[in-house]
Amino acid sequence: MLDTSRLLHAPGVVDPVTALLAQQAGFQALYLSGAAASAVLLGRADLGYVHGSDIAGLAARITSVVDLPLVADADTGYGGVLQVARTAELYARAGVSALQLEDQVSPKRCGHLAGKEVLPLAEAVAKVRAAASVEGIQVIARTDALTVLGLDEALRRAAAFAEAGADLVFVEGATGLHELAAVGHPQVLNRSEAGGDAPVLSDEDLSSVGVRLVIHPVSVLVAMAHAARATYAAIASTGSAQSVPRLGWSELTDLLGQPADLAREGSVT
Repeated sequence: MLDTSRLLHAPGVVDPVTALLAQQAGFQALYLSGAAASAVLLGRADLGYVHGSDIAGLAARITSVVDLPLVADADTGYGGVLQVARTAELYARAGVSALQLEDQVSPKRCGHLAGKEVLPLAEAVAKVRAAASVEGIQVIARTDALTVLGLDEALRRAAAFAEAGADLVFVEGATGLHELAAVGHPQVLNRSEAGGDAPVLSDEDLSSVGVRLVIHPVSVLVAMAHAARATYAAIASTGSAQSVPRLGWSELTDLLGQPADLAREGSVT
């Protein structure tokens, strides 16, 4: 898919239900965010609580119900080069098509927060090389250097990551067309509601500067939280959630494959 000129949008998913809904909407790739995984699995903010084994377990449940490429966040790789390679192997066995590895120190911080620190370049490159050595999974190499060390260093790191075997690079915080054009390698754009009001560039403009994948990490997560809060408020105030927009029960059970399961059950009894 990435070898074509068409730009891919990968919406964030947090469980099998959201993955099925994204597939139903016609998307060709999905994204599993570390921040989303930390929220839904642990009820914690994205401050280094979640581990690769947590994300791999959730990814395996998602890939078991949808036949779409899944990109999964691998944060810092959860250790040194040996642990990075192990994480890549774990993700590949979970059915993940590509992992995203970043150059922050551990414990990491969510990308839009201040106070981030990045690894020395040589150490970050070694981690990318370790991930790229694992067969059966692609590597997205992210640098958080833009807001820490400036654009020149972020570009230097993106180039080094590409040379080390990354299939795509990702300059976190780069949203303007001039910044993206300077990267010079096939890249990822982060379109996240967590990071403020970034300019929404057209797919044509993004393609022209080498963007191949646009991720929407937490769009569904924040929408789900909003819907849940409204539902609970309605029950608390009126005793019923009838006034809250929602999916019909039959729509949900159809999405989950109930008609096919019942037909299968009938054919074997």
